[in-house]
Amino acid sequence: MLLSHRARLLELWRIAAAYRIDTHLSVEEAPQLQPLARLIRLHPAAWGKKHQPNAIKYALEDMGTLFLKLGQLLSTRRDLVPPEIIEQLVQLQDKVKPFDSDVAIAQIQDAKYGLGQSIDTLFARFDVKPLAAASIAQVHTAALHDGREVVVKVARPNIRATIVADFELLRELANWASARIEAARAVRIIDIVEDYRQVMLNELDLTLEADNTTQMRNNFLGSALMYVPEVYNAAKNVMVMERIQGVPISQVEVFDKLGYDRATLAEKGLTIFFTQVFRDNFFHADMHPGNVFVETPPIKTLSADMTAVNLGHEPRYIGLDCAIMGTLSKDDQLIVARMLLSVMNNNFTAMVDIVSRAGWIPPNTDKHALMRDMKRTVGPMLQKSINDIDFAGVLMQILDIARRYHMSIPPQLMLLLKTLVHVEGLGRDLYPELDIWSLAKPILSGWVKEQLDPMRNLQHLRQQLPELLLSTTDIPKLLDQGLQSLASQGSRQDSQLREIQQIRADMLNDRRRDWLALSGFAVFIAIATQVGWFAPIFYLLAIIVVIWRVLA
Repeated sequence: MLLSHRARLLELWRIAAAYRIDTHLSVEEAPQLQPLARLIRLHPAAWGKKHQPNAIKYALEDMGTLFLKLGQLLSTRRDLVPPEIIEQLVQLQDKVKPFDSDVAIAQIQDAKYGLGQSIDTLFARFDVKPLAAASIAQVHTAALHDGREVVVKVARPNIRATIVADFELLRELANWASARIEAARAVRIIDIVEDYRQVMLNELDLTLEADNTTQMRNNFLGSALMYVPEVYNAAKNVMVMERIQGVPISQVEVFDKLGYDRATLAEKGLTIFFTQVFRDNFFHADMHPGNVFVETPPIKTLSADMTAVNLGHEPRYIGLDCAIMGTLSKDDQLIVARMLLSVMNNNFTAMVDIVSRAGWIPPNTDKHALMRDMKRTVGPMLQKSINDIDFAGVLMQILDIARRYHMSIPPQLMLLLKTLVHVEGLGRDLYPELDIWSLAKPILSGWVKEQLDPMRNLQHLRQQLPELLLSTTDIPKLLDQGLQSLASQGSRQDSQLREIQQIRADMLNDRRRDWLALSGFAVFIAIATQVGWFAPIFYLLAIIVVIWRVLA
């Protein structure tokens, strides 16, 4: 199966051996890594070489973009990865090897995928030394002719082919795993690989990132929580946006010098996450520390020891790198919120009922056994002190159990969980005593209550009624088209033809009553959503009309 990708597998093996990454693997603490370490030592590229500093960081860079992304994800998981490896992975957030500045300038000036003008025409100043370099692009500072300071993001050249090839390999591995491993089928690993492939390819198009950035900026205009820079210009390989003053969320020592309250910052970060997921249904799905910044005063206003100068307001987060964004369907939003609340309330019976109604587990699943396993495995974790609770770990335990019960997990939910792993890692690095439960619970409770509010739902239905009423006029037309299609197929469908003719006659006979019922229902809804304390009475009448129509 993997013979077609033999060359790529051999290349990955060679890179791992050349950097002797086996010497960085803690096989004593994780014996399951022993076979991998032995395999690496067998390659001739490893012979005669010893332990090398930063070997994992350099190896992931040479392996390509997908492996850089994996390193960025693991860089937030200090609970899973040893500190000496974390130190290397953190460098992958914005200290990746840059590409030549002449290539960057050529990308900017390119007529097809760049901005199509000379550097001097576009900018009053362009700094050839990159400010930062990451897996997909690198950033240069510049100034526009009107004096505005900007950053210019330029995509790495010729990385699309490597990404496409790596995903072909991942897809074959996913097919192999799905055919043999129950857990792989449960999480829809093939769909996840395909979805992430599209996400990664979209990330290469900076016009999409520019659109995402503008949308998120509009979502947080005037917010005290987060500021999103303005995009000034964009093409497929280039994006020009407002330059901001800030530092990465990982630089906690800077926040201490500036006198920032790290607990408040951590709470703001979680609030932003839940706001994006539930209020906006548009969440940043690549929140590693290199993409999460916090406002600082302008450099010229800081003393040599970084002593704080008042910003004039509480420092906000800065939204950057909006290439990978996630959304959920309205149904999945509500399911996720209710699942989280069930976990927080230690109510696993309710949680199993929620996922069952969502159709995520087979109908013949032993729900009582599933509930008992949830309670036995996850329950004790919820009894720990706030400092000891691993929020993402709780969810992962739930997923591990769910896989054993053949739970079918939507790919977008997996993207959300990946983001939650990032967010929790960031929050705990910033403020280890972060009380994620007490912060999340009122946000989720308020949102669920709002979604289930009957008056809100009536208002929404009232807005949809014109479309609903108009759609009823299309039914006879569709039936006529069906009749014509059946008639053209000859006499074999005579019985079906007579059946549809009867349905059409019945519907035409009921048409007047349908219009009367729907019109009356519309009136009741219109009144119920606008009349003060009489609203419940009219709401009840509307329900009676529906019941009468169903039973008529």
